[in-house]
Amino acid sequence: MEIVVLDGHTTNPGDLDWSALERLGETVIYDNTETDEIVPRAKKAQAIITNKVPLTADILSQLPRLQYIGILATGIDHVDVNAAQARGIRVTNVPLYANHSVSQLAFALILELCYRIDLHHHSIVNEFLWTSQPYNSYWLQPLIGLDGKTLGIIGLGKIGQRMAAIGTTFGMRIVAFDMFRYEYPAVKWMTFEELLKTSDFITLHCPLTESTYGMINKKTLAMMKSGTYLVNTSRGGLVVDQDLADALNSGHLAGAGLDVLSQEPPKKDHPLLHAKNCILTPHIGWATTNARAQLIRQVADNLEAFIQGIELNVVPGSNRQAPAVLAKTNI
Repeated sequence: MEIVVLDGHTTNPGDLDWSALERLGETVIYDNTETDEIVPRAKKAQAIITNKVPLTADILSQLPRLQYIGILATGIDHVDVNAAQARGIRVTNVPLYANHSVSQLAFALILELCYRIDLHHHSIVNEFLWTSQPYNSYWLQPLIGLDGKTLGIIGLGKIGQRMAAIGTTFGMRIVAFDMFRYEYPAVKWMTFEELLKTSDFITLHCPLTESTYGMINKKTLAMMKSGTYLVNTSRGGLVVDQDLADALNSGHLAGAGLDVLSQEPPKKDHPLLHAKNCILTPHIGWATTNARAQLIRQVADNLEAFIQGIELNVVPGSNRQAPAVLAKTNI
């Protein structure tokens, strides 16, 4: 099997290896691939592995040998799954590899908003404020304890469940909204509007769909209590950037911690780069070493399953069975 990885550098800049994938066939790995390079690089490929390189219907129509697309991520919005289905191409993703990493970053952002550790560190080592203090302690803004606060989780999937567990250990009251409700200990279900009006901290853990696009906007931000904190480690498109910036700059929201933006990388004039009390990280929630290693292993497992004629992590609507001859000769 001929395998082409279009943008391997994002997942593996050199600290991991691709052996789990390479053992499945002849593998060519590119650090990154521009749109006009996709067809020349992948024209002979039977399997393409992509993190964020877009695979449109037009591109897929120029790849007659392609049988399989493995997404090096959970999100599938950069692949035209319907076009792949029409051409009999299976598409798989990796849905569960970064549950712990993303939830840990989300809480790191919450704790940073509460204690502003970096701000205080900077004041000590760069401004020497501690050395000039007559007291043994000082703080530059009110410090917020999490015990007794309400954590509102929008999307109670695997990552949302991790957030609930961590929040409980901090003594927080946990409320949640999800399109699908089920029994889950120590969580109070609410409507979307109830959660917005009740929560001290709101954290987003839902997919980007037509119904969730721009769900945090001028109207829904106004429903939140004054002094609420917002955290987004899910998808940037869930938030209307300018509306959030306005809510932060007006003081209605106390702060925001964001690992994702609607435009990545952002332009220098992006409104959230200059908003008050907005802490940004460059989409790193998924990027711990152990999570990335698990991602590569799972991508290889998905492809091996395809070769063997087994469905594993198949994106709905894309369920082509591997040719029997492929399973016999390439594994």
